[in-house]
Amino acid sequence: MTTGPGAPLGLGARAYTIPADFPEADGTLAWTSTTIVVVHAEAGGVRGLGWTYGPAATASVVTDTLAPTVADLDPDDVPAAWTAMARAIRNAGRPGIAGLALSAADNALWDLKARRHGLPLARLLGGARAAVPVYGSGGFTTYDAERQHRQLAHWAHELGIPRVKIKIGESWGRCAGRDLERMAAARRTIGDDAELFVDANGAYTRKQAVRLLDRAADLGVRWFEEPVSSDDLPGLGLVRDLVRADVAAGEYGYDLVYFGRMAPYVDCLQIDVTRCGGISEFLRAAAVAAAHGLEVSGHCAPHQHLAVAAAVPNLRHLEWFHDHVRIESMLFDGAVSPVGGEAPVGRAAPGNGLTFEEEAAAPWRVV
Repeated sequence: MTTGPGAPLGLGARAYTIPADFPEADGTLAWTSTTIVVVHAEAGGVRGLGWTYGPAATASVVTDTLAPTVADLDPDDVPAAWTAMARAIRNAGRPGIAGLALSAADNALWDLKARRHGLPLARLLGGARAAVPVYGSGGFTTYDAERQHRQLAHWAHELGIPRVKIKIGESWGRCAGRDLERMAAARRTIGDDAELFVDANGAYTRKQAVRLLDRAADLGVRWFEEPVSSDDLPGLGLVRDLVRADVAAGEYGYDLVYFGRMAPYVDCLQIDVTRCGGISEFLRAAAVAAAHGLEVSGHCAPHQHLAVAAAVPNLRHLEWFHDHVRIESMLFDGAVSPVGGEAPVGRAAPGNGLTFEEEAAAPWRVV
């Protein structure tokens, strides 16, 4: 279905706060609920869908600041819309809530364009692969041994995902002994054939992070995410050079300059399509990584990433994050399962292939 370029372009947004199925925490933060901000872009009776995870106030940035900016633009000219929106939030500050709004709106506009032309989003963007490699992600510091075991066993043995990640750095790095115990337990659960990833969320000091992985040498950790604060670029580089695991960071990147600064200090750049500026900027950030000889990894929001992750040649994998997988499976018809460690990318239904279940989401609406 194609509609004329003169169709008015509208943006709308709503926010929903979903309680966690169990209290969650990492090395530096704890939470009991997650807020998803859903954006719809509409033109000529066709509606596109995008979303981000963040404060409910993100929705008002979409409706009050971004929507008027794009109202008179051609819905097919996503680069023009992205540029106009990025300029509109200059004084609001690109990192943070404004960047979340820009990302969700851009994602919705790409989905709208695909649906207007009757194309799957994966075909509109083009594909480097038919399915996206994923890693199971959760293993929160609040989990007891049995809950962690059940979650990791589900990924590794029931779904056949060959790589899993747990959170470490409990209480800002003050519980290193328990971190090591949980890492060892994770290895026992997944066996020798699956890859073990860990994520400290910036909880450790530089030398502490190095010492911890030295003590865990027999566990074969392959991925060490944010061993120190992602703002400590020299620290990331120091840890990268002193441990065998690949060091990764980048999930808090809101613009290309951020990724350009970080690239010399990590082994893999993480990019979050719901934060970085949407699909438009994800593609550019992946190119920045490629220019530094790096692969990229999609951070969280797995179903929002699928089409663009499939389009990027230097993608390593995508985070299959427990909290977001649960929410997206609850609220979106068309959610997929990564059996065998790869998430299939839809190339039949228009757009991203998902339908937002508004009635199902209604009890959790906050904006």
